[in-house]
Amino acid sequence: MANEPTTTTADAPQPARRRPRRGATGRFLRRTTLRRAIVEAVAIFVAGRLLGMVPAAFWPVALFPLILIARLVLSFSPPVWAALRVVSTRREKMSRRFWNLGWRLAALCTLADALVALVLGEATLFGGPAGPPDLQRFGHPGDAGLLPLNFLIGELVTLVVLAVYFTIAVVCTRLANGGFLRFTMPAGNGRVTL
Repeated sequence: MANEPTTTTADAPQPARRRPRRGATGRFLRRTTLRRAIVEAVAIFVAGRLLGMVPAAFWPVALFPLILIARLVLSFSPPVWAALRVVSTRREKMSRRFWNLGWRLAALCTLADALVALVLGEATLFGGPAGPPDLQRFGHPGDAGLLPLNFLIGELVTLVVLAVYFTIAVVCTRLANGGFLRFTMPAGNGRVTL
């Protein structure tokens, strides 16, 4: 027993040290999956659309310009939000899923816009409903009426406009976030990355 080797704590295998996970204080809150980013972006778009249905007289005069800015931000930020929130590999800048993100997001936002228009109606420029819900207007004759074909044409125009804008916004966000706008100068040993 006296000749048996003793193990010291230095000789014993140490468990691998793990780095603590970064919480909500990471690079951009927390990165998430593409599906969740799309759901969040559509929710932001719908929030902006519903904010537009509140009449302008509801808001205090001093707060009303901020409400208009909030509507603008909520309308145009969904593609940027989705592109920033998606987890991607280290070297992935623009894969097929990001090229398709703008079109998919535009289709879902147009669908949400159509549902809000059918149930609540269209919003005026400064807020508030422009009239009765579109679903009620389908059967009315005259100027108050709305043909289903006209509704579909209006939503197709919305889809095309959103698809173009959302695709451009996703591409620009991904390229700016992925280091596309960096360059190194001068070449050689004294390189400086800007």
